[in-house]
Amino acid sequence: MVDIDQSRIEVTEPDREARMWAMIAHLAGFLGYFLPVIGSLIGPLIIWQLKRDLHPYVDEQGKEALNFQITVLIAALVCVLLMLVAVGFLLIGVVIVGAVVLMIIAAIKANEGAPYRYPFCLRLIK
Repeated sequence: MVDIDQSRIEVTEPDREARMWAMIAHLAGFLGYFLPVIGSLIGPLIIWQLKRDLHPYVDEQGKEALNFQITVLIAALVCVLLMLVAVGFLLIGVVIVGAVVLMIIAAIKANEGAPYRYPFCLRLIK
């Protein structure tokens, strides 16, 4: 049996600046509504690349935000293809509303310092 001194284990919570940058990484996905197709990827990618060495929390949440935006882009492209059979028009609305709601939830959780994992997200960047 191994004895572990619990008093020496240190769990650091993200500081205020790390929480702010993690929140911005999640909200940066809204750039896609102003710069279609790649705008939603550029924001989280830039935040993650510039701030990932600042704190492990920003690295984790930046990757999560970027993976989610890649997933949303793939889902939107599938919806565009399905517009040929009309069902894509309904599904694109579901994708957009779902993405907005999940980005807002993720931003709130990131600002609280709680790690957030998007449901239904492809985790391509590890």
